[in-house]
Amino acid sequence: MKILIVEDEEELAKDISNYLSGESYLCEIASTYQQGQEKIALYNYDCILLDLMLPNGADGLNLLENLDHQNNQQGVIIISAKNSLEDKIKGLKIGADDYLAKPFHLAELSARIYSVIRRKQFDHTNLLEHNELTVDLLAKTVKVSGTILMLTKKEYDLLLLFLGNKNKVISKNALAEHLSGDIADMFENQDFVYAHIKNLKRKLTDAGCKPYLKTIYGTGYKWEM
Repeated sequence: MKILIVEDEEELAKDISNYLSGESYLCEIASTYQQGQEKIALYNYDCILLDLMLPNGADGLNLLENLDHQNNQQGVIIISAKNSLEDKIKGLKIGADDYLAKPFHLAELSARIYSVIRRKQFDHTNLLEHNELTVDLLAKTVKVSGTILMLTKKEYDLLLLFLGNKNKVISKNALAEHLSGDIADMFENQDFVYAHIKNLKRKLTDAGCKPYLKTIYGTGYKWEM
């Protein structure tokens, strides 16, 4: 799961990133309005943490409005010391999914992120069930016919990405970005994506899972329901 932190307080941004990385999120930081705009235009995120008061008088609400105009479906949580009721209502009306006033506990922020992602991608449920396959989002466990399947973090992230985008073809470029964030462009090739997909497929098949994960040659991969 990928998180973009749009926050100009360097120490706070690092604290958030370090904490969420420990919770198995892939985090990227934008310290200015311009950086946030560029990252959102180039990459997809599961959730964006957005400060309202950005450098040089920039207003995070403008960034939120741009997201709304683009019909962007990623979750947004406003994190700001600018805690007026008017700002909160305006942000939620524009399209934010939640609002958390500074200072806040990182554990609460993590819980809010989980809630937003669950609501937007998995229809409010903590348990994803498809025939013999069961994924417990809270426990972060995967079972096939009741037996726990051991996956690496990246394999688990890929599985959630496919389950959250059932019957949609996901390109190799999108998968590389999901696994590696904004450093994906630095790789000369994306063979590492194939390796993770191959391992995920093998583990699912060996555990007795039906071949839902399909290779769409020349395009990408799709989880067929």
